Amino acid sequence: MSNQCDSPTLSDGPFPAARQPTQQAGFMAWLGMAVLALPTLLLGLDVTILYLALPALSVELQPSSSQALWIMDAYGFMIAGLLITMGTLGDRIGRRRLLMVGAAAFGVASVVAAYATSAEMLIAARAALGVAGATLMPSTLALISNLFPNSRQRSLAIGIWATMFALGMAAGPVIGGWVLSHLWWGAAFLVAVPIIVLLLIAAPMLLPEYRAEHSERLDFTSVLLSLAAILPAIHGLKELARHGVALAPTLSLLAGILLAVLFVRRQNQLSAPLLDMRLFASRTFSTALLVLLFSLIAVGGAMLLVTQYLQLVVGLSPLVAGLWMGPPALMMVIAGIAAPLIARRIPPGQVVAGALAFSSLGYLALFMVSTAPGGLLLAIGGFSLVYLGMGTIAALGTELVIGTAPAHKAGSASAMSEMVQELGVALGVALLGSLSTLIYRLQIASHLPNEPSSGGVDTVHDSLWATLSALDQPAPDIVEAATRAFTTGLNVTAAISGVAILCLAMLAAIHLRQVPTLGMDDSEY
Repeated sequence: MSNQCDSPTLSDGPFPAARQPTQQAGFMAWLGMAVLALPTLLLGLDVTILYLALPALSVELQPSSSQALWIMDAYGFMIAGLLITMGTLGDRIGRRRLLMVGAAAFGVASVVAAYATSAEMLIAARAALGVAGATLMPSTLALISNLFPNSRQRSLAIGIWATMFALGMAAGPVIGGWVLSHLWWGAAFLVAVPIIVLLLIAAPMLLPEYRAEHSERLDFTSVLLSLAAILPAIHGLKELARHGVALAPTLSLLAGILLAVLFVRRQNQLSAPLLDMRLFASRTFSTALLVLLFSLIAVGGAMLLVTQYLQLVVGLSPLVAGLWMGPPALMMVIAGIAAPLIARRIPPGQVVAGALAFSSLGYLALFMVSTAPGGLLLAIGGFSLVYLGMGTIAALGTELVIGTAPAHKAGSASAMSEMVQELGVALGVALLGSLSTLIYRLQIASHLPNEPSSGGVDTVHDSLWATLSALDQPAPDIVEAATRAFTTGLNVTAAISGVAILCLAMLAAIHLRQVPTLGMDDSEY
């Protein structure tokens, strides 16, 4: 089994094009792929397993609406802030070694999260899970490039990788629903432990080790700048979305932007940068990242709101709500496997644009969802189309990003791909979740007394899940008003997402039109 491979590079970038190796990977490589599917599935699970658990843990831990959002997205933000660092670190110390160290840390953090006794403790545990998760994601993708030097096999393997991640995300609500129907909410985190144990046993036997031939020095100043740019910027955006224009969040956002500029300037000055900015000179690379980022922002917001809609508005139990997420999960799995195969005959740009167009129809359906009995089927049907687009984009977008980079930059390119996906989901939860909360509060305000005088009024004004979980017997008219206000927030965010997805479809159709079909022979490059 070869330690290295030369990934093909597309002709629109600054790096010299490499000829495509034709060597076919054997049975052992596919066993290694099965091992890499374990952390991929796990990371997908951890993104969504708390979506159905949020109302249950809210009863016990009583987080504020702001703390509830941090519980959901601290994981994604820490992953996004450290993925580039970990991708470069894996190229330096060994991708398999980093994968195993990160897996062990992920298992420990999962146990801590399971037994959290306060909202603050759970937020800290979720952040620690994000740090550990940042070591896993670029390692899995980069090792795929080592296992499969042949482009056809690699594109199929990346499709399987994206499908496993998508399957984990889709299975999260189902597993979370089952756990909540039999155990306490913290048990959702313990699902990770047996997966981690199996990974630590199998990885040394079935995965190759890889280090870059020319080990690059890890620039810790760049590490700090990358993390310091992301966190205050996201915090500022969250607070602006929740409370409107104010001095503190505006300064936080501006500080994040300034630090991001400093980060980019430093990368351009370093001989061994943490992130090689030349990668962005490739139109394919940049467009694929934009499509991944903004489509996942829309998906992250829709996922949060639809899972809450099923429980809080329709009134389903966590288990039943999780089972209703089965059709969207099936659509995502089908798309993740089929998209790379279709892209062998139809240019990937057309496949991506078509998938995004179908997704926009899903957001249109979510825009039309109401509190009426038919809202359940409309929500599931719309979300299925959203997930169809997500499976396609995750598979093909990832392949386009990695296929653009040279072999010795595979770790960094993988990290960029995963960073925008994790950041997209976290931003969707933070921004669209905050926007929905703002719309809810504006809608519910007219149904509350002009002079709030009780904690119950404040609770109703906070959020729908707080209204239903914190009040013993809320008045029927208040419940009806709160559910309508929440649904309006879902409708508005879906409309905004649908417009954005249509714009992405046009962007992909225009800027990815020159990308050839996947798995071309050497002579075609």
